[in-house]
Amino acid sequence: MISDGGLATELEARGHDLSDPLWSARLLADAPQEIAAVHAAYFGAGAAVATTASYQASFEGFAARGIGRRDGAALLRRSVELARTARDGAGGAGLRVAASIGPYGAALADGSEYRGRYGLSVAALTRWHRPRLEILADAGADVLALETVPDVDEAEALVGLVRSAGMPAWLSFTIDGTRTRAGQPLADAFAVAAGVPEIVAVGVNCCAPGDVLPAIEAASAVGKPVIVYPNSGERWDGRAWVGPRTFSADLAATWVAAGARIVGGCCRVGPADIAAVRRACSQRENSTENPQ
Repeated sequence: MISDGGLATELEARGHDLSDPLWSARLLADAPQEIAAVHAAYFGAGAAVATTASYQASFEGFAARGIGRRDGAALLRRSVELARTARDGAGGAGLRVAASIGPYGAALADGSEYRGRYGLSVAALTRWHRPRLEILADAGADVLALETVPDVDEAEALVGLVRSAGMPAWLSFTIDGTRTRAGQPLADAFAVAAGVPEIVAVGVNCCAPGDVLPAIEAASAVGKPVIVYPNSGERWDGRAWVGPRTFSADLAATWVAAGARIVGGCCRVGPADIAAVRRACSQRENSTENPQ
């Protein structure tokens, strides 16, 4: 299965200024039709999954913009509605909507999701995540995307909430090499999902493409489908994207060969990249089914 690419960076590529603590979630209020258009572009490119614009949405972030709790909850539900509308416009059959639940650090809008270890207990993280997760779980998405998780403690909090909600979810860590951003071994991170039926896939996202193959091996030990959607390979230095692009469709095909069941992209991976991944994976599937 092919997932989508980076929602926010594609919105930026279309001329939107997202230099705001809400990031792409700002457009839920200001330009929702643009979010729907990007979802439609990814479906048109061959993605089977649209990930909602709720990643950096938080009640605290909405409040800072003068948006009250009731209206903030409505914007969270809108994020799912926009993706559902795009899915239905693309034909609907076989297509999925994943409600994005980003980490606590994303809501701080200071890069904390790439460090983890916020100084909060599992109980405190559970209290913070619960209201948003419950709204998104009830909004009509097919699956929850617990994504860019940097820390085992936060994973424990999110997995506990998903178990209570009874909603299917994938759990995806952001990593540096063979460890979480907080420095924990990946085996310990993925083990949080072991024996939890609500977690339907585990993997990594928002990481370097070169870190994906070892992560697939570690994630496979849990016995669940593996999902991977790294960045383009470029690095954000706080002002601009720097360094070479290393993401490629051929590389994505090697992730499938290594056992990944769902592949896509994160920051700076756009619809054209996803279309290329779709072609490469289809060619690989055809060559496997019809060997010469």
